[in-house]
Amino acid sequence: MKRRAFVKSSFAAALSAPAFRPEVLFRPIGQEPADVQAITGDGKEFTLAGKAIKELGDRLHGPLLLAHDEGYDQARTILNPSFDKHPALIAQPTGTADVRLAVDFAREHNLLTAVKCGGHSFSGKSTCDKGIQIDLSRFRNVRIDPAARRAWVTGGSLLGQLDHEAMAYGLVTTMGTVSHTGVGGLVTGGGFGRVGRRFGLAIDNLTAVNVVTADGEFHHADEHDNPDLFWGVRGGGGNFGIVTSFEFQLHPMQRQVLGGSIMYPIERAKEFLDIYADYGVQARDDLTLDFVMMIPPGGGPGVVGVSVCYSGPPGEADRALAPLRSMGTPMVDDIQPMDYVALQRSGDTEDFRARAAYLKSGFLGEMPSELIYAMADGIRGHPARATIVFIQQSGGKIGRVAPGATAFSHRDASGNLLAIADWAYGDEPSEHIAYLRSYWAELERFTQGYYVNDAAEDNLTSASVGANYRGNYERLVRIKNNYDPTNLFRLNTNVVPTM
Repeated sequence: MKRRAFVKSSFAAALSAPAFRPEVLFRPIGQEPADVQAITGDGKEFTLAGKAIKELGDRLHGPLLLAHDEGYDQARTILNPSFDKHPALIAQPTGTADVRLAVDFAREHNLLTAVKCGGHSFSGKSTCDKGIQIDLSRFRNVRIDPAARRAWVTGGSLLGQLDHEAMAYGLVTTMGTVSHTGVGGLVTGGGFGRVGRRFGLAIDNLTAVNVVTADGEFHHADEHDNPDLFWGVRGGGGNFGIVTSFEFQLHPMQRQVLGGSIMYPIERAKEFLDIYADYGVQARDDLTLDFVMMIPPGGGPGVVGVSVCYSGPPGEADRALAPLRSMGTPMVDDIQPMDYVALQRSGDTEDFRARAAYLKSGFLGEMPSELIYAMADGIRGHPARATIVFIQQSGGKIGRVAPGATAFSHRDASGNLLAIADWAYGDEPSEHIAYLRSYWAELERFTQGYYVNDAAEDNLTSASVGANYRGNYERLVRIKNNYDPTNLFRLNTNVVPTM
């Protein structure tokens, strides 16, 4: 009766969609294609000449796909099927030179521009209608230097590739929880993960980047070279350009960790939340406890508990987990030794973004009893909907970094609270969205700001983005003015330039 079993079957079909088959059959542009209807970044329609398209296709090493080409539908697809968009053209770079050509073309034609790495954008920003999608799925490679404890990762790589290659040398860095997530989107937003409390966010382990900015220029950035750009990339999302290479610090860690879940009946939610609220903030850095409360489609049985990753000394594990087992015999207690890379892959088939979904999120400080009661009393099941509350735990080393050290400012958070409704794609969503909004209205006052990688469309106003970055926003605007004054890269949690 594992938590994963409740949702695995419903997600499996979605995850078998074309977005997860990387092989693309490309039919190269031969004769000049017909003109294509396109759209500018500020929403004006225009005709993109076939001659210009052919010139770009002839210069690229990787494919340039139009709507009639094999591979186009696969490339435009992202994980959330609610976003069924059709770019005017899709460039699939195989290296930095291709990225620069695609960016130059987008800028010169003022094209609406989307950048896709893993396609996990909850708000659908990695695709677009009638613009250009720069799809990095052919630009994937990981190189490890075990002596220097460094990893170099190209811009389109998936986090599972880095986990796999690094752990072969007994090394690791914080890198998400779903292996088919794109490194680019995950890291530039901050980068939570199962070992984040021990080693910090992904951006805290980022030592250098290479970036192609809106002018098509290549920049290396680290603490010494272009330090403003390096600061902004660490939490500022895709606002400043396309990161073509990441360099990460790696850390020694044993391959075998303890992973799994401890779950109780949802009727005991308040009791468990009381324990979690007290113990979660005290837990040791090598223990990550992600809270989950869920009612699957059909209305039950609901569960409440935690997903666990413990990477500390094996002999101290029972004591570390004892408070979570203090309520008696759980419904599920499948904590066991397991391969860290396998644990990182264990959520691949249950990602809610593989179904139609609506999400609200916000960072938590303390968890007062009023919040606990609102969470437990307000969750409702539905025959056609899974209702999920999740807390991605923060704290530990994440909280020991100054708010202004990187663009990510929410260092004081105890966790990232998410409330999610998901349903089968094609079902009428209005009832589920209305419920989730009303539920979130009871929780939101206990939160401050939101994680940009989870931002829904209705969070993405200029005022909310500015407030979310708190004291870091003015600096982000200055960097945006310098590197993207025309806002070419606007499909993100957008920092609007003032130039």
